[in-house]
Amino acid sequence: MLSKVLPVQHLPQGGPGKQTNHYVHPDDLRTAFALEMSRMYRNEVPLYSDLIRIVEGVNDQKFAQSINSNTMDRLDLERHGAIRLGKPMEMRTVCRIFGVLGMRPVGYYDLSAAGLPMHATCFRPTAVSSLAKNPFRIFTTLLRPELIRSKEAQDLAECMLAKRTIFSPELMRMLNTAESQDGLDPEQAGIFIQETLKTFSWAPTAAATAEEYQLLKAQHPILADIACFKTAHINHLTPRTLDITTSQENMRKEGMAVKDRIEGPPSRRCPILLRQTSFLALEEPIKFVNNSHDESLQMVQGSHKARFGEIEERGAAVTPYGRKFYDELLSKAMENATGMSPEEVDEQMISTFCSFPDDWDELRAQGLIYYEYECTGKSIPDTITSCGTDRATIVQQLLTEGVLETKPITYEDFLPFSAAGIFQSNLGDKSNQDNLPILKGSAAQDQLERALDMCIIDPDQLYASAQEASLEICLRKLGTSRRT
Repeated sequence: MLSKVLPVQHLPQGGPGKQTNHYVHPDDLRTAFALEMSRMYRNEVPLYSDLIRIVEGVNDQKFAQSINSNTMDRLDLERHGAIRLGKPMEMRTVCRIFGVLGMRPVGYYDLSAAGLPMHATCFRPTAVSSLAKNPFRIFTTLLRPELIRSKEAQDLAECMLAKRTIFSPELMRMLNTAESQDGLDPEQAGIFIQETLKTFSWAPTAAATAEEYQLLKAQHPILADIACFKTAHINHLTPRTLDITTSQENMRKEGMAVKDRIEGPPSRRCPILLRQTSFLALEEPIKFVNNSHDESLQMVQGSHKARFGEIEERGAAVTPYGRKFYDELLSKAMENATGMSPEEVDEQMISTFCSFPDDWDELRAQGLIYYEYECTGKSIPDTITSCGTDRATIVQQLLTEGVLETKPITYEDFLPFSAAGIFQSNLGDKSNQDNLPILKGSAAQDQLERALDMCIIDPDQLYASAQEASLEICLRKLGTSRRT
């Protein structure tokens, strides 16, 4: 049986709300899927194993002083992948697939402003408990062919995409089964995972001729990467590091071709948002369909660059006010850094971001980050009374007296310009957007939501809800009533 070759048959069954107990819980199914995807990617990209070894070595060094064992368990498992889709039907089906794994579309990312003819969302768990178990994410982009300047290239891409089917009949059967019976038993889950992995695996034979590939690549490498292949191959699988600067230095020491600078905020004592870097995309052999008159040549040998080794360092989630402040400083830093070397850009970033507080208490006091509350175990002093006092004042008193403490909520999402910077560096950097062979686009969230056939979740709502829920739990534990 297919399920016997996968770890899913050993997973606990049942879950909240189930009338029967023979279905694999979505959290466990997601974990099994993430582990199998990691195994597949190791086999396809051997350098990925070296990347994981480097990151795990750095994390082990930082472990004792940085995090607790529960967080370390999550860190060892934590990955995010990225896939590129070509048509709305593919996005809709992928949305259904990830729904079976307990993942929902969170956040809208307009990449056209960075010269990429696509937009994106991130499929990930949304419940705090599910994130704690396994925060596996897939950053999923959808091509916007209407932004391609060349009508010839646009028509060719759309024609090629119209012909392709990246989902097997067996996968669609398992997907329909999962939705109709609200879950999968272990055997069905094994088949579902195996068939889903085929969708995201590497296909060394292109669904295009070399001439078609070159025509699309000349317009934009992303266009060729999406339209010319039979699968939506995963182009990176990213581990999380506790120290991205050291990890990048170690990557470089081992001879990896590393990006010239780390994307995202500068290094800080109190990290925020997301920092990313990667080893550059590999030149991989592929075979093209032969369109010559030489019948002895069934295929034409060529190569393609798409898959790279990314790593990330995650900090605190920032509030809308904090994000506005971040974006303003980033824009200012990038404007001042025009024409500078990568080292000078980093110095400019550090200098510009000096005005962004780098102290957890100050970040909380100024409303710049999201945080969760925890009870310290200390009793409420007699001096604190809830009678006639608003909740905000009570909470501040509890914090001052050490009855409550806060810790930042981890940023679980992405930064569009950082993602675009990674993509561009791995597809051939084109820094002058005016010369890019795409039309200037604007955000089109409603278009992406129509493709998904559902609304995209606002990540700020998730962070704010998690913050409020943690406070309510603490106040109930402390027996402090909420004033209405």
